[in-house]
Parts: sequence; C-alpha cells; structure tokens
Amino acid sequence: MPVAEPITPASDAMPAENRLLEACRRHLENNELILPTIPEVAFKIRRAINDEKANSTRIARIVQLDPSLTARLIKISNSALYCGRKTIESCPEAITRLGLKAAQDIITAFSLKTVFTARSPFIRHKMIELWTHSSFVASISAVLAHQAKGFDPDRAMLAGLIHDIGKVPILTFADQHIELALNADHLNETIDRLHGPVGLNLIRQWSFPADFDDVVTHSEDWQRNTGAPADYADIVMLAQLHSLIGKVGFKTLPKIGTLPAYHKISGAFDADGSITILDIAKDEIEMVQQMLG
Repeated sequence: MPVAEPITPASDAMPAENRLLEACRRHLENNELILPTIPEVAFKIRRAINDEKANSTRIARIVQLDPSLTARLIKISNSALYCGRKTIESCPEAITRLGLKAAQDIITAFSLKTVFTARSPFIRHKMIELWTHSSFVASISAVLAHQAKGFDPDRAMLAGLIHDIGKVPILTFADQHIELALNADHLNETIDRLHGPVGLNLIRQWSFPADFDDVVTHSEDWQRNTGAPADYADIVMLAQLHSLIGKVGFKTLPKIGTLPAYHKISGAFDADGSITILDIAKDEIEMVQQMLG
C-alpha cells in the first residue's frame, strides 16, 4: 500500500502552485463542480407561483408545512418594511400583503441557509462566517431598498443574500478535498478568483432573475457605472460597503460618497449619507437578520 503524503499545516511553507485553485478551476471548466440545488421548499413555492391557478391560499398550504417558515413570513409582513394598518395573523394574509412574487423571494431567502453546510470543522467555520456576512448584507440591502425609490425590499434582501453565493460551491469543493485547502492563502485566492463565475453558473441553474448576474459579479466593483439607472447590484454594493465598516482593511476602501452607485440612488439618503439611515434603522436590520436565522 502506498504511503500517503503528509498534510502540510497551513502555517508551514507551501509550494508556489495553488493546487486547490487549479483543481477547482478544472472542475468548473469541465462542468464537474458540484453546485447545490435550490432548497426544496423554495423550489415548490416557485413552481406553485408559476401555476396559472396560483393564489395566496394555495401557496399558504405549502408554506404552512413548515411552522418556522410560516412564523417568519407573518413576522416580516408585520415589519416596518411592509406594515399596514392591520396586524397580520395568518399565512394567507401575509402572502396577500406581500404579494406572490415578493413572498417567493422572501421564502427563497429564508430557506437558503441550508446550502451553507460542510463536514470539516475548518470549512464549516468558513460557511458560518459567509452566512453571517451574507445575511447582514441582505438585511442592509432590504432597509436601503425600503428607503430608495423603485426597489422592492424583498428582492433586495434576496440579492444581498446571494451576492457571495459563488463561494459556497468552492468551499464545498474544499471540504471534499481538505488536503488542498489547509493553506489559508490558497483558499482565499481560489475564492477571490473563482467565486464570480461560479456564482453566475449557480444562479442561472436556479433560474434567478437576469439582473442578479450583476449582483454576483459586481458586488465589490466600487467604481461600476453602467450609465443606466440604479439597479440591485448598486443597492447590494452600498450594503456591502456598510457591512465592512470597522473590519480589517476598511480604511483602504473608497468612501461611500465617491461611489457612482451612491449618487445614482437619489432620494434615499440625506446629506450625511446612508449611514444615518442605517443608524435609525438598526432595529429593523437586526430583525431581518434574526428572521434569516
């Protein structure tokens, strides 16, 4: 029996070649990289909503199979993002207030946490960090969209949640080839270079809206300026920048007032910028984060 090569600790010197990057890229180019399937409940809701006979009662029957999902849907329908005069107490009422398409996006967002899983403690920790960051960006995106004109908070929340979704299959690949992933620099390089195209493949497989393509490929393209009106990629970019406040390296990032996205989203911010709005909406952001789990 051949003797296995020893695993080199991440702290030790590693070969210059990034074997994880090359293996992951090869699998991507050959369409062999395993992409997670959309959570079952989200798939069922999407299929039901696309039925010409779809209505709030029919959709509610599916949602109510998951009591936790039902409770969160009712709670968000009573939140400041959607709140009306009447307090919503049932799932059909919540779906009626939100609308079928909005309910679809919200349910998809609530169910996505199930794809952020791994076996090894090291990669599992990375998945938890990624989910925490993604749900924070999603919460900020929802609040910003609530303030801006022409945006839906539910769609912005989903856009924020999937902006880094391409990192999930890469981490899953690393989890399955852990001997290639022990060097932190190599893992980070692989994620940085491939998460855009991987994310693009994934959201297209999930049949997400076409404008989400820009969300997964331009969430940190700070000077992006298409000349077109503001879109969800702009909302997520601003949310992403806010989420990094106080983090290592934040001082090297551009100031929000220099971003084309900031100037395109007119009417949403006062002279002090969107930070003021987010300070006021702190409880709202925390509420959305809690509901995302």
